[in-house]
Amino acid sequence: MINIHATLVKIMDKGVLLIGKSGIGKSDVALRLIMDKNALLVADDRVNIKVCNDGLIGSSPDEIKGKLEVRNVGIVEIEYTENTKIDLCVELVNDRNKLERMPLPKYEEILGVSIPKIELYPFDCSTIHKIIQKISGKII
Repeated sequence: MINIHATLVKIMDKGVLLIGKSGIGKSDVALRLIMDKNALLVADDRVNIKVCNDGLIGSSPDEIKGKLEVRNVGIVEIEYTENTKIDLCVELVNDRNKLERMPLPKYEEILGVSIPKIELYPFDCSTIHKIIQKISGKII
């Protein structure tokens, strides 16, 4: 098992791992997915990851379960789920101009397991919709 700096949510029975530099907006994207798309928080800021049946399972360290940092508000208690299989990695980047318009498939390798990865700018209005499209194949 490893513990990484990331945020993990479960939406439509899919686990979405949000990675990126500190302060990039991982918790903000998670909050928008929770509020607008009925996602459930798994872990914010630190994620425990282990290999299980050739996949990755993510969970929260006990001391931060159900806690989400909401910038300019503080740490809030929020409904959460214990763990989820990780199906997609979303790397948040701070310069949308460096993003490829038509990217080739990318993958993130964690503990020897590759999962699909996309790169997004966190503060576009469409960011959460792009995540939903990637995990479901449609915009909802």
